[in-house]
Amino acid sequence: MSSKKIGTKTASTFVIANMIGTGVFTSLGFQLVSLTNPIAIALIWLMGGLVALCGAIVYSELGSAMPRSGGEYHYLSVIYHPIVGFMSGWTSLLVGFAAPVALSSMAMSSYLCNIYPALDQKILAMAVLTVITLFHAIDAHVGTKMQNLLTTVKIAIIVVFIVAGLIVAPEGAANFDSVGDFQWGDVFSPAFAVSLVWVYYAYSGWNAAAYISGDIENPQRNVPLALLSSTLFVIVLYLCLNMVFLRTTPVDEMVAQIEIGLISARHIFGIQGGEIMGILITIMLVSSISSMVYVGPRVVVSMGEDHRLFRFLTKKNAKGCPSIAIWTQYLISSVMLLTGSFKLITQYTGVVLSFCALLTVAGVIVHRHRFPDAERPYKTWAYPLPAILFCVIILWTIVYMMYNDYVETFVEGRQDAPWTMILSLGTILTGAFFYWVNKLLESRKKAAESIEE
Repeated sequence: MSSKKIGTKTASTFVIANMIGTGVFTSLGFQLVSLTNPIAIALIWLMGGLVALCGAIVYSELGSAMPRSGGEYHYLSVIYHPIVGFMSGWTSLLVGFAAPVALSSMAMSSYLCNIYPALDQKILAMAVLTVITLFHAIDAHVGTKMQNLLTTVKIAIIVVFIVAGLIVAPEGAANFDSVGDFQWGDVFSPAFAVSLVWVYYAYSGWNAAAYISGDIENPQRNVPLALLSSTLFVIVLYLCLNMVFLRTTPVDEMVAQIEIGLISARHIFGIQGGEIMGILITIMLVSSISSMVYVGPRVVVSMGEDHRLFRFLTKKNAKGCPSIAIWTQYLISSVMLLTGSFKLITQYTGVVLSFCALLTVAGVIVHRHRFPDAERPYKTWAYPLPAILFCVIILWTIVYMMYNDYVETFVEGRQDAPWTMILSLGTILTGAFFYWVNKLLESRKKAAESIEE
């Protein structure tokens, strides 16, 4: 059975490809519904980047101390209890990668169908997702080579977009007239917190290398290197890209729109040039889909190795690909793609992933107390400040999201209120239920084996 290890470069491309995707090219329109001040927008992206960087610093220590594929599932199982890891793995199976894969597929088809209206969005999204899944399910090596190429193209496109956006006439210059109206009180508003959830989703993927530690050469060295360098790189790109959007495009054209990149590209490159750029952005989104299709099933495989209920998902083909896990994720993504709304899935995903990351980052403190003698090739810089800062900001956002859900549902009486927190809590508690089902199956198996003996 062939199972080829990947180096720092490929690990970094998976992190970058996981981060740069749907979020940065779609979320600004939803942020502008309630926040239009450029300083507030910049602060949202800076704060989201700070959270991602703090998380990457902490995950680097955890990844070097526990170098096994699985990410939060593995870390939380060791640090707290197997049930906590199981719930995290269950969340990763349902939300961590399947939901972002569905969202990237939705965004990709939305961009392309805006250029070619005759295309059917859902059929196109399903077709692309199916082809990418086939690549990764057949041969992991082919998948990683495709990933390196797609990520290189993605970075080049964004750099061209940013440079061109800084050169052309600033049609959105009026957007910056409100800079002087910025008030620090806006930072503590529910609107700011809700916007942060969109940004958290845009930055999600900063921990991708931790999920595939077992597939990386010398993970104690290369996982921290991939996490930190990629996260810093993406923070700079995101800030520049959002300032270009605001500089080149009037706010009223972007409010509540998904295809922000295409709208801005038409202002920068003209109608035809903008449509060419829109096609290139769809290629970038394909890169994101490819990366998540590769990474996500590795978490499921780690769960299957430890828990009988998911043992069937560990099966690999002759090329070393976890094909059953890959197709399971494909099935979940397809259901979301065909039945869910973009806004609901994004907010739901952002909250659930933030909560799992919160437990993991706090876990670095618990791990040091429980396993003081564990080997740590990389130690958290300025410990425990990054962990504390990460946890405080995430907790603050979750509290405001709960408040916002309450107001929308019970005060404003909105029928379409997302009930984000209820869905998130339901997902996690369902994981606890299946953990006990798994324990019951294992205990019955052991009892049967003891009787046979």
